[in-house]
Amino acid sequence: MLNEAGYQAKLIKKLKQRFPGCHVVKNNPAHTQGIPDLLILIENQWGMLEIKMSETSPRQPNQEHYVQQFDNMGYASFISPDSEDRVLDELALALGLKL
Repeated sequence: MLNEAGYQAKLIKKLKQRFPGCHVVKNNPAHTQGIPDLLILIENQWGMLEIKMSETSPRQPNQEHYVQQFDNMGYASFISPDSEDRVLDELALALGLKL
């Protein structure tokens, strides 16, 4: 079973395969506590993902706030192995890309 770091590495590979030409930036939680883990840049669009190991994993202080704030500005969501397909489809739709 993967831990969060292992899942993050696997997800980054999957994002680069699904969205060719995208850039994936790993954010530093020590800089801004609660900021989503990944910033995905695709052409002139962006999205942010906060990685969890399950839909019921505990959320750190400020994570809900930042995910909601960035979702209002573009696209942001929590993602876990059990929500991955749905979230990646939502990300594609939000960025105007093919499913």
